[in-house]
Amino acid sequence: MDASRDAKPTAGTKPERAARLRSIAKIVIIDVAAPLIAYSLLRSAGMSTVTALVLSGVFPALGVAIGVIRHRRLDVVGSVVLAGIIVGTVLGLISHNAKLVLMEGSVPTAIFGLACLGSLWTRRPLMYGMAVEFTGPDTAKGREMISLWQYEGFRHIFRVITAVWGIGFLLEAVLRVAIVYETSTGTALSLSKITPYIWVGIFVAWTVGYGRYQGKKGQRMMAAAAAAAEGPGTSDAGPQPADIAKTADQA
Repeated sequence: MDASRDAKPTAGTKPERAARLRSIAKIVIIDVAAPLIAYSLLRSAGMSTVTALVLSGVFPALGVAIGVIRHRRLDVVGSVVLAGIIVGTVLGLISHNAKLVLMEGSVPTAIFGLACLGSLWTRRPLMYGMAVEFTGPDTAKGREMISLWQYEGFRHIFRVITAVWGIGFLLEAVLRVAIVYETSTGTALSLSKITPYIWVGIFVAWTVGYGRYQGKKGQRMMAAAAAAAEGPGTSDAGPQPADIAKTADQA
């Protein structure tokens, strides 16, 4: 059984790498490069700043549409992106203010941050729900995560992760506003396309590190408890530490 379990990641390595490369290519081409190039070309053609910004938003919207067609559902990330595009477009067309168009990322980012913090008072925090959705509730890891929710230590980890992400997204929203009002339109557009990925990358790295730290901490506690009991009967006391490290990494 162990051998077959170990063989699965090896067999799936190439497809997983291909999927990651496709995701990265989509982000670089559709979400970052295409809007910047479109904005530059449209401005060179004599279009107003607001019109160029609104039209450049077509490409990220197209990326969301491709994701919906491929997965047959609109996920949380796609919803946030689409909401931002709609808000920015409406504000821009009504006010004809380029800065308000560039604020399109701040509103959904702030809403997501507030949603994370608000979910701390619900039965299950938002980042746990997203982690289960991303992993797949019907997969082995997804079922493992659902089973581990019964342990207070596991629940605490995801509450901390959700709180950190909520505060982080609120800070990003503030940073976006500062960039829009303190830099030129072209610079603000460039930074608004790049900053979210850098920001998310930082928090993903923190989440992975935090999950591993908690996993090692749990293993040390289990070892200490086992040594104190001087017997194998403590195996039921806390079966989750090694699993916490794996599952929290996916948040």
